[in-house]
Amino acid sequence: MVKPQYGKGNQKTMAVTVNEDKVVTLLDGQKIEIRPLKISLLRPFLAKFQSIQEVAEDNDKSMNLLLECVQIAMKQFKPELAEDISVLEDLLDLPTVYKIVEEASGNSTLFGGTAR
Repeated sequence: MVKPQYGKGNQKTMAVTVNEDKVVTLLDGQKIEIRPLKISLLRPFLAKFQSIQEVAEDNDKSMNLLLECVQIAMKQFKPELAEDISVLEDLLDLPTVYKIVEEASGNSTLFGGTAR
């Protein structure tokens, strides 16, 4: 349970955790700040991510779904990269995909910490 803290005038305030942006470097050297997605993008992102379980045995389909997750995330991080998934394919390696998906989801345990 989070205990309320007291601010000015003995008013109760709740502790707030602030997410710091992380930076990933794309294969062309571009640096992009990433952080958990806003809710409006998180919903389609998670829906897409959950469907990976259905195609887990097919590496191509799994990779395509991961790239679609990254494409959704790029709408927040760098919208011009969200326009064409083939452009993303040329800018990403698998560890970078994992970092983006992990951070965008707001769930550091998504890949068991392997993306760190």
